[in-house]
Amino acid sequence: MILGVPKESYPGERRVALVPLVVPNLIKAGFDVVVEASAGMEAGYLDAQYVEKGARIVPNRADVFAAADIVLQVLCYGSNDVSGEADLPLLRRGQILIGFLRPLGSKEAVERIAATGVTSFSVELMPRTTRAQSMDALSSMGTICGYKAVLVAAETLPRIFPMLTTAAGTVTPARVLVIGAGVAGLQAIATARRLGAVTSAYDLRPAAKEQVQSLGARFVELPIEAQDAQDARGYARAQDESFYSRQRELLGKVISDSDVVVTAAVIPGKQSPVLITEEMVKGMVPGSVIIDLAAERGGNCELTQAGKDIIRHNVNIMGRINLATTVPYHASQMYARNMTAFLLHLIKDGKLQLNPDDEIVRDTLLTHDGEIKQARVREFFSLPALATADRS
Repeated sequence: MILGVPKESYPGERRVALVPLVVPNLIKAGFDVVVEASAGMEAGYLDAQYVEKGARIVPNRADVFAAADIVLQVLCYGSNDVSGEADLPLLRRGQILIGFLRPLGSKEAVERIAATGVTSFSVELMPRTTRAQSMDALSSMGTICGYKAVLVAAETLPRIFPMLTTAAGTVTPARVLVIGAGVAGLQAIATARRLGAVTSAYDLRPAAKEQVQSLGARFVELPIEAQDAQDARGYARAQDESFYSRQRELLGKVISDSDVVVTAAVIPGKQSPVLITEEMVKGMVPGSVIIDLAAERGGNCELTQAGKDIIRHNVNIMGRINLATTVPYHASQMYARNMTAFLLHLIKDGKLQLNPDDEIVRDTLLTHDGEIKQARVREFFSLPALATADRS
């Protein structure tokens, strides 16, 4: 099968779906690899490196789509709502499309992907299981985002992170609070600790306490209990407004004592819960920083503006999105390894394995034969359930 890697077209996107390092493994598994010219340039991977590893370079995007049995991208149409639409006419029935597709974003976008006839796999839907761990691109990118968020905060904060004892006296360490101890949050905690900050974290899931403490951070315990704190996939469940209101009230003092707040509380497919109100921002120390990793879905801070850095009440509020693309070399490397593991799972002896009893296939298969196949996505968009017999 021919595996095609086009250059990412989303403005500012510097990642690439495959790096030269993984090409030999794919060729050994029976794939031919075709890469668009300069696809890896901005991530630090030259065309010559791909050729050296056995890939073939083609001059333009249309050539990649025309040649490929499988198109592998980072941001496919759906997650790329700026320029991704131009790829739709290049897709063909029976072709396989793999990448971030934002399946719970726009019903129209998912329906348009289905209408092309492609068999698409959405990597956001990868189950959080041990068996699928090596394929979990969402966790890989979350790791990058959590790391980079703290570096951005350290650069912006008008204080330094570690405690220093100098001839000019002792400098006290910065105080960092991380709200949401998922993959991104845990990496933010680890990075803040490595930089020497006094680090605390809060998560409504009681199971997160041990993970936070294992990284050397203090777990903030509030006298309030969430109902069904997490779903079967390990993600936090949305709570009612009375819970969030009480949560904000209790978090207010902790936030006002913090120099940096990193928020990473995301509910898949839903607006991010507002955890920091404008009134709470007013109570923060001048020069403090809020890095809102939930900005793309509305933000955990009431004042966050997606994609913008603003200053309100002398506090820096940073609504950065797509932070992973700011570390494109290793973000691409991690993504490529995830995708290689996924491809080797999906394709056996040159054939796509659509085993409905395999949860990895079942959970990630978004569209096939012109229909939206993923049960959770159909339910989310209030589409009727597919017939039980139609499991392909």
